[in-house]
Amino acid sequence: MNTTALPLLAVLAGALTGAGLFLLVAAIRGLPPKPGNQGPGRLERLVKDAFSVRGAIAVIVGILTLLITRWVVAGIGMALLAYSWRSLSGAASERRAMARLEGLATWTESLRDTIAGAVGLEQAIPASIRVADGSIREPLTRLVDRLHTRVPMHMALRRFAEDLDDPSADMIIAALIINSRLRGPGLRGLLGALADSVREELDMRRKVNSSRRSTRRSVQIVIAVSVLMAVGLAVLDHSFLQPYDSPFGQLVLAVIVGIYALGIFWLRKLARFDMPQRLLGTANTAGPAQPPATAMSAGSEPETVAAWRAGNGQGAA
Repeated sequence: MNTTALPLLAVLAGALTGAGLFLLVAAIRGLPPKPGNQGPGRLERLVKDAFSVRGAIAVIVGILTLLITRWVVAGIGMALLAYSWRSLSGAASERRAMARLEGLATWTESLRDTIAGAVGLEQAIPASIRVADGSIREPLTRLVDRLHTRVPMHMALRRFAEDLDDPSADMIIAALIINSRLRGPGLRGLLGALADSVREELDMRRKVNSSRRSTRRSVQIVIAVSVLMAVGLAVLDHSFLQPYDSPFGQLVLAVIVGIYALGIFWLRKLARFDMPQRLLGTANTAGPAQPPATAMSAGSEPETVAAWRAGNGQGAA
């Protein structure tokens, strides 16, 4: 066996040993249980993406880089870079957020039009699922399932807010909670005003996203040029980078790649929208063990609902 390949095999064996120990500890300790009202977790989405076309491309890029440069760190770094290339600038997450906002506005308008036909909220919500956008269809389906299993309306709406986890959705769901508990008039006009507010927020975020598009493209070009220059130098003039062939050189290269990754992560964080604080808190999922009349205690009631009830004298009633 070629003696120059022994250090690389040692580094690879160490990495595999560390990964095996991590999986062993995770298997022994287990993972925290996921609440039943939530969708797929982040770890589940990562595992799903790893076995998709995106993950296969990342593995191929990493193997090719390893064969060309004979550097384990470079192969791992290129695989991670290829895997996260689409979400590198934050545009993908922003597009998903805007798609959810647009779906939420469309659903609110559909709910408003359905209520206008003298239909109650219990009938309007299941009917609105037929025109719901795919970005909110899964949480809305869980909401309808809870209503069909006789979960109180206000509790089902609170869990619906937790599934969406969006400040703009909290405003709409808070109005539905108030109407489900107090049955007051004016819900149609309120839903129309909230839908217009979501549309205005969506237009503003589209303008901001359009202004950032050129900056995001420049960041991707800078990253691609610097990485391709390093790989090209390793191929065309490998003797210049020969110190990185040793285990210590690989350790130094890992530090350099880590610093570079921190810089990319910092740029990614700067491009992220700061979401405002949510109006509705965490729903009390232990409610089914309580009687329906006391399932939503005063402490878990939204502050906006409590203030509205106190101002209208409902608390004394």
